[in-house]
Amino acid sequence: MNSNFKLDISYIAGLFDAKGIVSHRNKVWKMEISMADKNVMELVHETLECGELRKIKKQWRWKCLGKDCFFMAKLLWSYTTVKLHKIEQIIDHYEPDIQDVDDNLVDLALERQKRYGLKND
Repeated sequence: MNSNFKLDISYIAGLFDAKGIVSHRNKVWKMEISMADKNVMELVHETLECGELRKIKKQWRWKCLGKDCFFMAKLLWSYTTVKLHKIEQIIDHYEPDIQDVDDNLVDLALERQKRYGLKND
């Protein structure tokens, strides 16, 4: 494949909305995209730079697990529509105190409580 060409994240989010699966088993999150077109799936894998790509029967399947799902959820969050709820569940699982994916504000009371075991006044 041509490693100089990368897909837009919005395109990958569309593929994920149409052909993707999110599952949660034994406290491990898994994300998958399956389709027969090897070239598209190779480009998805090369663009995302995580997960693994395998041929299973006549389908090509990209999948990622655990913390890679958290990375992918944050990447796809603003573009996903159909699977938005599942994406938000992954984000909430790994960052339960996050307010927004791009939020850089810190809740000082919450941070003090986490770090020092202090209670809110």
